[in-house]
Amino acid sequence: MQHFRQLSGLLRLEREEDLREYIRQIRERPLSERVEQGYSWHPLRVIQTGFALGDRAFVMVERTSRLNEPHQLRSGQMVNLFTTQEHVKQPEQTGIINFIERNRMKIILHAQDVPDWLGFGLLGVEMLFDDRSYQEMERALQKVMKAKGNRLAELRDVLTGERQPSPGWPLPENSEEAVESPGIRSDNAESMDQSGDEPSTLNPAQKAAIHHIISAPEVAIIHGPPGTGKTTTLVAAIKKLVTRESTVLVAAPSNTAADLLTERLAAAGVGVIRIGNISRVEDHILQHTLDAVLARHPESKNIKKVKIQAAEYRRQAKRFKRTFDAENRRERDHLWSQARDLDAWANDLEARLLEQMLTSAQAITCTLVGAAHPVLERYTFRTCVIDEAAQALEAACWIPIAKCSRVIFAGDPFQLPPTVKSIEAARKGLSKTMMERCIQLLPGQVHLLNVQYRMHQAIMGFSNQYFYGGALQAHRSVGERRLLSIDDSGETITFFDPVVFVDTAGCGFEERINRRQGKDSNRYQSRYNPEEALLVREHLMKLIPLFPGETKPSIGILSPYREQVNQLDELLREDADLQALLLNKNADTAHAPITINTIDGFQGQERDIIYISLVRSNTKNEIGFLSDYRRMNVAMTRAKMLLIVIGDSGTIGNNPFYRAFLEYCEQKGKYQTAWEYMR
Repeated sequence: MQHFRQLSGLLRLEREEDLREYIRQIRERPLSERVEQGYSWHPLRVIQTGFALGDRAFVMVERTSRLNEPHQLRSGQMVNLFTTQEHVKQPEQTGIINFIERNRMKIILHAQDVPDWLGFGLLGVEMLFDDRSYQEMERALQKVMKAKGNRLAELRDVLTGERQPSPGWPLPENSEEAVESPGIRSDNAESMDQSGDEPSTLNPAQKAAIHHIISAPEVAIIHGPPGTGKTTTLVAAIKKLVTRESTVLVAAPSNTAADLLTERLAAAGVGVIRIGNISRVEDHILQHTLDAVLARHPESKNIKKVKIQAAEYRRQAKRFKRTFDAENRRERDHLWSQARDLDAWANDLEARLLEQMLTSAQAITCTLVGAAHPVLERYTFRTCVIDEAAQALEAACWIPIAKCSRVIFAGDPFQLPPTVKSIEAARKGLSKTMMERCIQLLPGQVHLLNVQYRMHQAIMGFSNQYFYGGALQAHRSVGERRLLSIDDSGETITFFDPVVFVDTAGCGFEERINRRQGKDSNRYQSRYNPEEALLVREHLMKLIPLFPGETKPSIGILSPYREQVNQLDELLREDADLQALLLNKNADTAHAPITINTIDGFQGQERDIIYISLVRSNTKNEIGFLSDYRRMNVAMTRAKMLLIVIGDSGTIGNNPFYRAFLEYCEQKGKYQTAWEYMR
């Protein structure tokens, strides 16, 4: 049990650092600064109120200033809804952001009714320190430690290496039949789906992974490097599992990942219900949320009417003052009694409907912490699938595992790890994921997906050798697929080298530091390189005209540093032609040729062309953030046909990873100097 006690201690260190950072960055700052830095929205207006599941009300709000500006608020965060109107008793009410888009958000309140002061105006929302996730993780760890003589104890012993996994279950006689990619046509094994990224039938490695998932008694680990169809494989496996099991629990570390799984499972014909908060509010996600499924039930309108009537009785009961006679007291007590009776009736009916819906669902999707949602409290599952497991804290993984008889991990330990704010906790092992540990302890349970369908083989090549030991193959549909342009005459065709490094060494492009104002400003800084940002724009302005007409390749411009992203965004918006192609802040990424983002914020996406601005350029050869090579692996493998990396070889060249990359570019790609763009 020492492992779990240590994990619990590291979790406390992380919570303490998280709280300190919240106090420094948010709580100690005035409202005006919190609004400016995106930790608060103010002022707001109410656009809708109503009742959510259980004894919870909701409120939909919309900001009336700083429209479309970036912010730090995200779905699933705990927030404080408040009014700055004077002489209001209890002018605050906590809640959780159920979803957020551009300038509006839906908040599930920790209250039966919306506050009386909502109509007074001067409303705002601010981020709160959220202790719920730490509480749920600690609760899960305690449950695992106390487990004895049950299935959870058996899983714990296997996943910590105390005992070997059981032999795999025998597969059915027809297990070798062809497994088709879910939701995709199958008339041609080499045809591509509409996204152009994966074939219509699964390859041998994907089929073997599905058989491994189905037959593993305790644990299966699917290692899915970039572009290898990990999600498609999981969906196909889940589609088979739901024919054998009543309901499969499918979890992921983030709302974004849980939404993607929901979307893909629904498209494959799996009856899926999404539990908890969502990151996207498109209809094809919303319709699968528990709230939406419940709202479609014929009894839903009756439940809503009863809740409204109960709220009205509570409102009337609250009108009575402290000093009133016996008759008024009886009237007040009668109103409270009626409200309680109506609430009990509504909650009972709602609970029966929820049970009916959850037990009939083939798959339930949620975040790892969302698996602790009250509606799932009484449920257990045979199989739990954890996607993006290499980005998840181990303690969070135990929340869904504690509800299941076996677990399937899927992810890639050579992409971004979970975010850990405490340096001490990270150093002592909190950032090491359960998937990483299980790969080391249980190598026989690991299955590698080895065919990638995203990128040209030259783009894949460096990561393949450095991270994956040369085990990956580029599918023939993408291995030689190169970006090309045709001039207006239709005669001249330009083929682009798939990998390009533009060297800024000797150009005087020095990195700079942007420190945030206020107390402890040295702790909160981001680097940027304005000349390098100008070079990206210059390169882009030469590239775009090579693709005349309406159809242009999709472009992602990435940097490890947030301040460099801000610099690039401002620069590109200064040019009218580029601004027309640029993604609007907080808008849907699918509808703009050019997207600018941090590497961390772009994980899971892909583009035809990827620019990477490395930023670091100094005489000490310090690379800082760039020393996490997994971040670069994520960035480089986002490109389908053209990867352009811009940086200072004099600064990064002494590092063995980047030295190897520079040599790779000289041998397999194109090596340019920034002087070519400065004439």
